[in-house]
Amino acid sequence: DDGPDLLTILTTLKVNLHSNGSGESYQERLTRLEGDKESLILQVSVLTDQVEAQGSKISDLESSLVAHQHKLNSTEEMLQQELLHRTSLESQKLSLMGEVSYLKLKLADMEGKQSHGAERQHKAEVGLFLFFTGPNMANPCGVCSCPYRLRRTQSGGLQAADPDAGQFRRGGLRATAGPRLTRTPESYDSSRDMNVPFSQWTKEQVCGWLEDYGLGQYVSLSRQWVENGQTLLSASPQDFEKEMGMKNPLHRKKLQLAMKAFTTKVIEKSSELDYIWVTRWLDDIGLPQYKDQFHEARVDGRMIQYLTVNDLLTLKVTSQLHHLSIKCAIHVLHANKFNPHCLRRRPGEEKQPSPSEVVQWSNHRVMEWLRAVDLAEFAPNLRGSGVHGGLIILEPRFSSETLALLLNIPPQKTLLRRHLATAFSALVGTQATQEKREYGNATGHVPLTTTAKVKPRKLGFTQFSHLRKRKPDDSADYICPIDSGALTVNGVSRLPSAALRGLSPLFDRQAERREPIGIKVDANGPKE
Repeated sequence: DDGPDLLTILTTLKVNLHSNGSGESYQERLTRLEGDKESLILQVSVLTDQVEAQGSKISDLESSLVAHQHKLNSTEEMLQQELLHRTSLESQKLSLMGEVSYLKLKLADMEGKQSHGAERQHKAEVGLFLFFTGPNMANPCGVCSCPYRLRRTQSGGLQAADPDAGQFRRGGLRATAGPRLTRTPESYDSSRDMNVPFSQWTKEQVCGWLEDYGLGQYVSLSRQWVENGQTLLSASPQDFEKEMGMKNPLHRKKLQLAMKAFTTKVIEKSSELDYIWVTRWLDDIGLPQYKDQFHEARVDGRMIQYLTVNDLLTLKVTSQLHHLSIKCAIHVLHANKFNPHCLRRRPGEEKQPSPSEVVQWSNHRVMEWLRAVDLAEFAPNLRGSGVHGGLIILEPRFSSETLALLLNIPPQKTLLRRHLATAFSALVGTQATQEKREYGNATGHVPLTTTAKVKPRKLGFTQFSHLRKRKPDDSADYICPIDSGALTVNGVSRLPSAALRGLSPLFDRQAERREPIGIKVDANGPKE
């Protein structure tokens, strides 16, 4: 029992001796630690103040960032509104330019007719002067020759003196030719024209009709050649060129189509659309750059109906995309029975238009759709592109990639192109999108580009034998065949897709149940 007590005593003595020996060093260490503690407390307080100051600065910066973000958003909204306003103004400017060009064309026609009428009036006044001063002249034969000349010009001043002039008195076609710019061969309301066949028309009646039909430049030579209406009815295109100086092949075709209408007595809806309307139609389908060529060739609604590939090449339309644009636009005219107001230029109340509505969109309406899907900055690039609703819906090769190419959206802007593809698919519908994709993936598919050109078709030696067996009218290569239950793309017939059914009777009816356009339609054009 003494062992543990002794050990405890020795340990206690050792600790006490050690404590007494190092007590002073512990005191110094304690003092130093307390000083370090105070220093650390001071540093912590300083750092706390700094953290609070930095926190207040961060909060100020966050509030400033929020304010600047709000300003940026408002600036972007103002910029977007400014872009929309600018594109709207540009669209209005384009529409006004179209109206101005239309008015200029109409004014030029009226001035031409007015100058011709003034010239005739001057001749009539000279004739009247010679008639009343004739008895005082030395030559008595001058009195006798003047009435004959005045009867030839149908002057109203000698109707009482000439009983035979009552059959063709003033107030008919020639007297009202000036303001009636949209008259067609079938729309004359004069009792003389309705009852008398064209073959029995007099020389003056035929010349007056030529002027009203837009071919007034050939009247002077026609007076020397034409005896009556039968002269034109029995003439060939070579006779038109030789006797009337008609060098333009489209003028000859225009006159030949009119003669065929007089011969067959066919009343077609397309004949009600004159060449002034065609210039407005080119604006609607996005091809205003060809207005001068079409106006110079006097292309009217009937010529649009019987337009061929070579005719377009004559009109200097060489782009394959523009050929397809005109082809699809003529398809839309056929579907709407050549209604002059079938194309829609402004947005309607529909929120999600159907393909049957999109197919009637004009180029301006497609640009409005681009603004609605937040692509307003690219909308002006569609001017002169030929893009309209008919091309978007009816052409199987026209896809979102083609539209992106026409809009000049760079390939590296994948998000914009993806956004355009989504909006395009929603516009044409899922079924048409799938069919366009399948058509694009088909074997032998040639993508539609903006640089492809159409070349005149050349006949090989093996094709001349087929031409001998074929009727002349069957060789007409119409840009849009009249009797066509299928769409033809690059010479390959393709039945209308299910998404296009219901757009018009043109796509729905079967071959044996097709309805004629107008009263009667001859699918084969006149002999060229």
